[in-house]
Amino acid sequence: MNESQIDLAHTVALGSIGDEDRRAVAELLDNADPVLRAAFTREVERTREALTVIASAVATEPPAALRDRLLAALPPVSGPGPAGPGR
Repeated sequence: MNESQIDLAHTVALGSIGDEDRRAVAELLDNADPVLRAAFTREVERTREALTVIASAVATEPPAALRDRLLAALPPVSGPGPAGPGR
């Protein structure tokens, strides 16, 4: 894989892919040789795994009162209908 394709795999893994990149991915996956497709897919998976590890390492529990503050900030629900969980 070349540097551009690696960058594209990282963009896919981050979920920040635009229309132009989406076309490039489709072209790569539709027309590329099987070895390149496998390498691209593997790079996306490895990047997602790395992002998961990083996110897990820095994740913190939100403050206990956050949910109550957020719910209190919502406008009142008017009329019949499902109120949703916790409402």
